[in-house]
Amino acid sequence: MELTKINGNTYYIPAPTNIGVFQFKDKYSLLIDTGSDNSEARKISSLLSAKGISIKYIINSHEHFDHWGGNIFIRENFPGSIFYSSRESALFVENSYLFPLYIFGGNPPLELSRDYVKSKPMQLDYLLQPGTEKINSEKFDIIPLPGHARGQIGIGTRDSVCFVGDALFSTEILQKYSVPFIMDIQAQLDTLDTLGTLDYDYFVLGHADKVYNRKELPALIELNRQTLNKYLDLCLDLSDQPKSREELLEEIIILEDLSADLNEYYLLSSTIAALVTYLYNQRSLKYQIENGRVYFYKM
Repeated sequence: MELTKINGNTYYIPAPTNIGVFQFKDKYSLLIDTGSDNSEARKISSLLSAKGISIKYIINSHEHFDHWGGNIFIRENFPGSIFYSSRESALFVENSYLFPLYIFGGNPPLELSRDYVKSKPMQLDYLLQPGTEKINSEKFDIIPLPGHARGQIGIGTRDSVCFVGDALFSTEILQKYSVPFIMDIQAQLDTLDTLGTLDYDYFVLGHADKVYNRKELPALIELNRQTLNKYLDLCLDLSDQPKSREELLEEIIILEDLSADLNEYYLLSSTIAALVTYLYNQRSLKYQIENGRVYFYKM
């Protein structure tokens, strides 16, 4: 791990989940996300401590555990640290059992829940509202970016840097996972529109090998939009004949040659559900119930 300067007082730490760092004049810092677990958080804190930077403020960009799993380590090792998130994200961070519950659709099996449910409770300190938030006398822009996660926010600094969490997927992530995890398709499409209007020079994604500049962003937004449209079209094509949600998932896994463990299967299942919901709400699909199963078919 290394601390990489982007512009002014804004840095990031390249990692499996990229970590934003804003250094205040008093040597305290603001972290944007904390990684997936204690091990990641320990590496982050050791790196910053070696440079004489103390962690005090933490914003979680959204509620998925790989962006807040290091919170408990930070809280226990940096007394007085202050944690922020959106109201929607706080619900899941403070009640970590909710995420596997909603991707499974009921009480999940142990194999599905153990990656998400934390052994110790996490209490956040402040709920962020859209607009300008002052932290340690510095102003930060708080930008709603729902879609991938209901409570996701972007965080903009005075150095013209915006941290967008998982509102955008990098080229390498789309190549690796093919079907990105999206909770709400309409919200994600709206967020892609929002991203195209943001007035920053640099954009940091939660999972990417580089920082994107203003000129590079439109092409990445378009790639994300095309990926969503690809799977919307695929769901429609497969629904020429009535298909259940499980049948749609099965056919997409086969057609796209996807390998999925239990966790990945239910993340994919949630995304297929979001695609079907969007198409149904757009009146592109109808449903029928037959022999104890719900089938969707093209209008």
